[in-house]
Amino acid sequence: MSVKLHIKKGDTVIVNAGESKGQQGKVLQILVDDERAIVEGVNMISKHTKPNAKNPQGGIVKQEAPIHISNLQPIDPKSGKATRVGRKADAEGKLVRYAKKSGEEIK
Repeated sequence: MSVKLHIKKGDTVIVNAGESKGQQGKVLQILVDDERAIVEGVNMISKHTKPNAKNPQGGIVKQEAPIHISNLQPIDPKSGKATRVGRKADAEGKLVRYAKKSGEEIK
């Protein structure tokens, strides 16, 4: 079942729960089926890798792990704080996302 998500790839978000609470980052990827997102610099894990073309030495690599989207909130473009998201039709009748705090459109 497909659910309409409140964040998109490229959004700047803040983590509001979990180990990475309070951290901010840019959404790199959305995993729609799992309702998770990969956020730059947030929820870092150590992954043990074999030597390969990308990493000929192998060893331990730090990388971002997916985080559930319920733990993420977009940042208000005006105030820079976390905000909820609403949807409304713009002048052309196209649905756009806006920040509930300031009413500003989220790009």
